[in-house]
Amino acid sequence: MTRKIAVVSAGLSDPSSTRMLADRIVQAVFTELDARGEEREARVFELRDVAHDITNNLLTGFAPKALADVNAYVTGADALIAVTPIFSTSYSGLFKSWLDALDRDALDGTPVLLGATAGTARHSLAIDYAMRPLFTYLHAEPISTGVFAASSDWGAEADQVAPLAKRIDRAARELADRLTRSAPTERPDPYDPAAYLGGGSFEDLLTDLPQRG
Repeated sequence: MTRKIAVVSAGLSDPSSTRMLADRIVQAVFTELDARGEEREARVFELRDVAHDITNNLLTGFAPKALADVNAYVTGADALIAVTPIFSTSYSGLFKSWLDALDRDALDGTPVLLGATAGTARHSLAIDYAMRPLFTYLHAEPISTGVFAASSDWGAEADQVAPLAKRIDRAARELADRLTRSAPTERPDPYDPAAYLGGGSFEDLLTDLPQRG
């Protein structure tokens, strides 16, 4: 039973500290799952690669193939690692636009590890006051520990009291615990009549119409 993990990075530069943080997190999650004897796989998606597709999706209502592939993997994943840079005290516009283009039920019940990067630690609370409410609104299940990395976390003057590696390991452990307590995600086909007829067939609905009349 393979645990599928979708990793979404909203970094704009190449390379970016946002992608660096995403990579560090997924490696830590792999370490935790390996220690539990769990099979795992992950795909990392850079939103900058599908930025034009996201805009086109918002304008037309249709996702180009590259974006559709990203969204399909995210929808079918057992967990999501979502990392965004913080601009003007909140998640980036590209990150929010992607979520706006994602099916509104895609993350229903999905455990999410939230991560964010910024130039200064003054933005560290953005995970809790901006990102967490957003994913809760989408009916996802953000784990307790989010991982924030300021520019100083990557240098020699990094926080020695609560170092970045320690925070990453704690969040990875929580996500692995959440994954190993649940079965792999099985999402219903939204085009299956049973998905919008309350579990019954189309014939059942027709039979029941006189009673509903």
